[in-house]
Formats: sequence, C-alpha cells, structure tokens
Amino acid sequence: MVLKMHGELSSADVGDKLGITGEAARQQLLRLAADGLVEACPVPSKAGRPTQIWSLTPAAQSHFPDTHAALTVQILDIVRATLGEAALDQIVAQREADTLKLYSAATADLTALTDRVDALAQARSTEGYMSSWSQAEDGSILLIENHCPICAAATSCQGFCRSELSVFQSVLGDDVAVERLEHVVSGGRRCSYSIRPISS
Repeated sequence: MVLKMHGELSSADVGDKLGITGEAARQQLLRLAADGLVEACPVPSKAGRPTQIWSLTPAAQSHFPDTHAALTVQILDIVRATLGEAALDQIVAQREADTLKLYSAATADLTALTDRVDALAQARSTEGYMSSWSQAEDGSILLIENHCPICAAATSCQGFCRSELSVFQSVLGDDVAVERLEHVVSGGRRCSYSIRPISS
C-alpha cells in the first residue's frame, strides 16, 4: 500500500511511513521481492553505495481492487460487436451522467475550491481510486489517483477516461481549468490532474 500510494521509495522511506526501522522495512521488501511483488533498482547516491529504490512489479497489481476486469471488457466487446459504437457511447454517456449527479451532490454545499476537491477525492477514494490532493503556493491543486479500479474497461473504451475529465470539470466549475497530467491507461503509474483557478 505504501508503494502504491507514494511510488518508488527507499527502504528507509518505507520504514518512516510505516513507523518501523529502515532495516525492518528492507526485510519485508525482500520477502515481497521473493514473491515477485516488488523490485529494487540501484540509484547513485552522493556518498557511499547506491541507494536501493523499491517499486511495485506488474504482478503486484492483482493485490489491489479490481472491478471484475475480464467480465467488464468482455461485455464492452459484446456491446461494440453486436450493437455498435453508438451503443457504447450511450453507455459512457449514461455513466457520465450518473457520476456527475453523485459528485455534484457531494459538493453541492461547498464553495471553496479546496473543499470541492477534497469532497471529490473522498468520493473517488470510496470507489477505489485511492485519491489524494495537495495545494501549491500558487493556488493550483494536484489531484492524484494512485489506482484505477476500472483500468481494464478504460483501456478497452477510452471514452470512460474522457468522460471522467468532463465530470471533474463540471463538478469543480467553470472558474477552474482541469488538466490530466498522468494517465494509467497511457502507461503512467497513476492518474493525476492539475486544477488551476482561472483568473478573471
């Protein structure tokens, strides 16, 4: 979970986040490596031996939430083959409308952008996206999603990703610009979004 949420880390950093020693964390990482779930890459350090930086392997992904990926892709393929792309577009549009309604309700009484982003991140985390956010000094916000529970479906039909970006924009308002910076479907470790207030 630590590597999933924070990306590549040294054993000392893992230990800090878990409240244990770096050596204890290294022992755990070695066990996970033996199971093929993590791997280490040496990174040169300013002094002494290279630092081992740990990351998840593709095999580790099966240990995180998955929304019945194979069945979802099969259903999408059947819809596409039997009913056509227009039917698939209708499904995406309906999901977008339902999601917009849900997120709009979660943010309805909130006026501050940070409050709206926080409510959106909480809603997304409930759905398995492992979301978090932070604000920079210039007022921009970085929304991060460390997991995509619909990755297989989004890979099969990228309309889902386009509609999510549209929903974020609608929920957060016309006074902000939402831009996707990282994309799991395009090979990124996570999805991330820049949210910037638009100056009048």
